[in-house]
Amino acid sequence: MKILGIETTCDETAAAVVALGEGERGHILANEVLSQIAEHAAYGGVVPEIAARAHVEVLDRLIARALQRAGTDLAGLDGIAVAAGPGLIGGVLIGLVTAKTLALVARKPLLAVNHLEAHALTPRLTDGLAFPYLLLLASGGHTQLVAVKGVGEYVRLGTTIDDAIGEAFDKVAKLLGLGYPGGPEVERLAEEGDPERFALPRPMIGRREADFSLSGLKTALRLEAERLAPLASRDVADLCASFQAAVVDVVVDRVRVALRAFGGVAGHPTALVAAGGVAANGAIRRALAAQAGEVGLGFVAPPLPLCGDNGAMIAWAGLERLRLGLIDDLTVPARARWPFAQAPQAS
Repeated sequence: MKILGIETTCDETAAAVVALGEGERGHILANEVLSQIAEHAAYGGVVPEIAARAHVEVLDRLIARALQRAGTDLAGLDGIAVAAGPGLIGGVLIGLVTAKTLALVARKPLLAVNHLEAHALTPRLTDGLAFPYLLLLASGGHTQLVAVKGVGEYVRLGTTIDDAIGEAFDKVAKLLGLGYPGGPEVERLAEEGDPERFALPRPMIGRREADFSLSGLKTALRLEAERLAPLASRDVADLCASFQAAVVDVVVDRVRVALRAFGGVAGHPTALVAAGGVAANGAIRRALAAQAGEVGLGFVAPPLPLCGDNGAMIAWAGLERLRLGLIDDLTVPARARWPFAQAPQAS
């Protein structure tokens, strides 16, 4: 079974081919990703119109390159998977219309994938992980703790009530005058700084619900930066280190709460999983790996190239859905918003 995956929900244009290998494991035959960082850097963030135009310019040839590197063509595929949301609607439409056209012309099943579900299922592609597992999905736009019970079965145990983790990293980077994208810059400088110099708050720690709040932490950092202005390079590194240490502490505490709630909705987890762009952060990965070890769980995070947006995760999610007969017709809409996990039902 071989699936083409197309991803255009934000500022990466991606196309990949994934096959079902031996032992039900996924095998990535091609994974082409073209980043638009250079186009958006001058604006300090993603400009939707620029992103959409860039997708139009490169998507066709990226798909052709992925098929060539996978040694196949449209006729050799078993389905066309595409991220149909959530995301910037212009980009989502471009990917979805392209996928519909290919599916119609090649007479292949269309698989409209929720971008967040694709992140959630990536550990099954990379590690063959069995259900159920606890997922920390953290990116620039999303922060959720989810019980992943099966394909299409997701229970949200916690979410952010304001900023997503990646969004907070990017806003701190912009406040400190760092480059774009901001998250990796904050992480790089944090390695050089003193995480104990600034006593920044740890919002929501100790709360019974597994929710996040990061706006207060961001405000506290801004006040420290304003107090010290103009900032020396040492000040910036120490602020980054203190901020990252606070985020790590919050994440560990929130995951602890979610682990306690997990049994009530999904039984015993097979592993603790981190996915999404923020899962590439080394400090967060190390803290979660240690936390998982303390409670006797394995820790799984995708390889760094698969933490960010990519076509392989879309193809794999499409493959998982195709195996269950979850095929979409050509009327499936593009969605700017598309929740993939629901809060647990009251008993």
